[in-house]
Amino acid sequence: MKAAMLRSVLRRSSGSAAASSSRRCFSSAPAPERKVAILGAAGGIGQPLSLLMKLNPLVSSLALYDIAGTPGVAADVSHINTRSEVKGYAAEEQLGQALEGSDVVIIPAGVPRKPGMTRDDLFKINAGIVKSLCEAIAKYCPNALVNMISNPVNSTVPIAAEVFKNKGVYDEKKLFGVTTLDVVRAKTFYAGKAKVNVADVNVPVIGGHAGITILPLFSQATPKANLSDEEIQALTKRTQDGGTEVVEAKAGKGSATLSMAYAGAIFADACLKGLNGVPDVVECSFVQSTVTELPFFASKVRLGKNGVEEVLGLGPLSDYEKQGLEALKPELKSSIEKGITFVRGN
Repeated sequence: MKAAMLRSVLRRSSGSAAASSSRRCFSSAPAPERKVAILGAAGGIGQPLSLLMKLNPLVSSLALYDIAGTPGVAADVSHINTRSEVKGYAAEEQLGQALEGSDVVIIPAGVPRKPGMTRDDLFKINAGIVKSLCEAIAKYCPNALVNMISNPVNSTVPIAAEVFKNKGVYDEKKLFGVTTLDVVRAKTFYAGKAKVNVADVNVPVIGGHAGITILPLFSQATPKANLSDEEIQALTKRTQDGGTEVVEAKAGKGSATLSMAYAGAIFADACLKGLNGVPDVVECSFVQSTVTELPFFASKVRLGKNGVEEVLGLGPLSDYEKQGLEALKPELKSSIEKGITFVRGN
């Protein structure tokens, strides 16, 4: 019963239209074979993410990779009575096996944030990890959709893009920065303040995935609520500081691992639906973009059989959101350039 409930949550959370389409597509015929690889599967995000992807009926093969500890995670998850076959891979020499044949690769690998640490503080460690993993992706599964969770996403996505360009396999339609947690938080916080059913709420979040670069568009939130300017500003600030809120609440013993795993599973589910031809699958993501003058930007993206089918426009913004957009650009530009320089300098 619980497994069925969680699977239902996964299907529902990608949007009612996509979910109903999914049921229509797969009620009478089996879903296509799809392999998902999780790189960093033994970590704080990786373990609950592995559980959630095991519950996803669209996954037929689940490859769990980490530098250590993966056989235990794989054995544990493999006992769950759902469709996918699970295999665990440990140490660098098994990375190629984990990646071969993957349709979607999810990367939560790296160190988590600690109290007082910014996402930028993570850069030196996580940038090197992401670079080496993307080199392996370029070699073993260059056509996979890559879902980047490793922070700072504003820099790690440009790192991945540069690595893939260097290897001659870059396809901007297949590289995503997972910003779904910002959307999940914005929906939750808005529903609480507006006193509406959170399951009915939709809030686009644009920009990037750190601090002020996160810009929830509460003026476009549905269902509409008559919130004051002060309430909107407070909701925006809380959404931007959501990660810090969790880091401080855990008092040095972790970061936003469970909510991030949930958000990562929701976005991977949307990618799989798109690959399988489900229509009108739309999620926010940090992708190569011409929506602004910046080379990468988070906005609503329509997903399909090739990954990004369409990067959607920002829509009408309030004056407060227009100010926020201009304010975030310099910081986001700097983070993007930092990622590009890291690869070109190495």
